[in-house]
Amino acid sequence: MHAPTSPRRAQKKSRKAFWLKQLHMWHWMSSAVSLIGLLLFAITGFTLNHAADIEGRPVVAERTVQLPAALLREIAAGPTEGKARLPHPVVAWVERTLPVRASAEAEWSADEVYLPAPRPGGDAWVAIDRASGAVTAEVTDRGWISYLNDLHKGRNSGSAWSLFIDVFAGACLIFALTGLLLLQLHAAKRKSTWPLVASGLVIPAALAIIFIH
Repeated sequence: MHAPTSPRRAQKKSRKAFWLKQLHMWHWMSSAVSLIGLLLFAITGFTLNHAADIEGRPVVAERTVQLPAALLREIAAGPTEGKARLPHPVVAWVERTLPVRASAEAEWSADEVYLPAPRPGGDAWVAIDRASGAVTAEVTDRGWISYLNDLHKGRNSGSAWSLFIDVFAGACLIFALTGLLLLQLHAAKRKSTWPLVASGLVIPAALAIIFIH
């Protein structure tokens, strides 16, 4: 017959079961939220590390259009130097007419308004002649790999993507910390746990100290 379990031992076992259940729940929830992001960042980590070998050839497209007279008057009323955003009607027209985002600050001079419009995986700019209303645009596309690499770095990706990276980083942090606590709970039955965890620190640290100067 088994000896009766003491109340203190039963309470300890119940508490451990509760925390184990909580850790498993948070671990799988955070892993589900961060799974696709982890795959994306793992793949683009590889492509970034070999960017010189697999980077595509840029495709440059140029286009010239005419700014409507009513909008040209909006441009004429703008500053003659410094940086400022385009008037809202001009922004709407540019984004409707050309494949660029026009929400960034433009560089104003007496003769021209120059709008840089960088984007993930490419670049773009728009120049508006303040006298004639001629609009020249150039769009550079460096391909999907460059696009995904820029998403990895958060380069020219906007505030929505920046917010996603913050949420994704939080989910990864929860995933890692709950994983560490689960390792601690199971480490007594798995002797290789802490040597493997330590190797994840020692190996990159040793590579950095020995080979990176």
